Amino acid sequence: MLPPSRLVLDIINETDGSSRFLRTPETVAETVARIIDPDRGTEWGYVVVDNTRRGPGLGGIRMAKDLSLGEMRRLARVMTLKNGAAGLPYGGGKSGLKLDPRVFVERPELKRQWITLFAEALFPLETYISAPDMGTDEDDVQLIHEIYSKRLGRENHLRGGASRPPEKGGIPIDGWGLTAHGLFAAARTLENHLDGFRLAGARVVIQGFGNVGAPLAEKLFRAGARIVGCSDIHAALWDPDGLDLDELLAARATREGLASYCRPAPVKWLDERRDWLLEAPCDLLVPAARPDALTSKNADRIDCRAVLQGANSPSSKTTEYYLENRRGILCLSDFIVNAGGVIGCAVELRQTANPAFREELRRAGARAWVEELIDRTIAGNVRALLSRLEQNKKKDRIFREEAVALAEEKIASGALILH
Repeated sequence: MLPPSRLVLDIINETDGSSRFLRTPETVAETVARIIDPDRGTEWGYVVVDNTRRGPGLGGIRMAKDLSLGEMRRLARVMTLKNGAAGLPYGGGKSGLKLDPRVFVERPELKRQWITLFAEALFPLETYISAPDMGTDEDDVQLIHEIYSKRLGRENHLRGGASRPPEKGGIPIDGWGLTAHGLFAAARTLENHLDGFRLAGARVVIQGFGNVGAPLAEKLFRAGARIVGCSDIHAALWDPDGLDLDELLAARATREGLASYCRPAPVKWLDERRDWLLEAPCDLLVPAARPDALTSKNADRIDCRAVLQGANSPSSKTTEYYLENRRGILCLSDFIVNAGGVIGCAVELRQTANPAFREELRRAGARAWVEELIDRTIAGNVRALLSRLEQNKKKDRIFREEAVALAEEKIASGALILH
């Protein structure tokens, strides 16, 4: 896909009241814009800054051919809640390009052209800080940082993004598996709150065996869990006796992904049935791919004790209400349990702006320091929320409702884990 000569921001005016009768901070973002080719009027992407009460909107750049503005709005709101609940000095934002990232596998220089145009379009928006997300990586964010550095005339700044390559001063979010580390901290916390639940022997199904799902599988496996099902864009695999983790990791490294898994498995779907894996019997279900994995269409067939939300917005509040109050399935909200990556991004931004903190982090051992911060933050939030649910006299309250309340309380209080 050849890029246009330039891309620009096209701010959408949402102050006329035409979109909804009810207008609250939850329904109206601070900035909503299309990314367009001004010469042809073609729409190539979006950026949404949901809220900046705590600071600039921090959130990833998503690349997918079926990207929608509605998806960006939801994800930007999730980032506001995620950053707030984690006690970070940032608001929520999200951006994306309507492109299929697979076309760039053989043409990395073409992707670089698109990211350059995207960065130039985003530069006037000072309230947004980018990070990698589905379809983008640390090299893309580094390119944005370099473009901003040239425009700003300085190397040390916060506007160019977070999760850059380690050799450029970044924290390796994926290399250290920080999002997975937070999910694992949440899973461990369940052992003290979910009757009879233990990671040792627990059956786990993971939808999305990528940068989050794969390292999480390794951590859970080392804790004694059985990975009975996993999937990627190529295949879904299920074996009630447990899949071979080494073979899964080897398959993930190939171009065919899990379709190249060479051990026998009772189920190996290579077609549209891949999402049926979500209905496989297990103790812990981890949707770690696209939004809306769990909906009214499959809620009656979900067969697990708890859902650990590795992806952003893998289900809705309505679906979770049904799962928790009619099916007895606990749903640990995305913006609470998958915050490990953004916590790592916040640490990186702090060390970029503060050389003294960078040196302190180096002496302490950066990875151990960041992992301990993630453990403490996410496990503490999960414990607090489960305790609130146990004490709440309104027994139909769900985890997400308490989680939103907790995030809003922290946003209002100004409590920070990084200063």
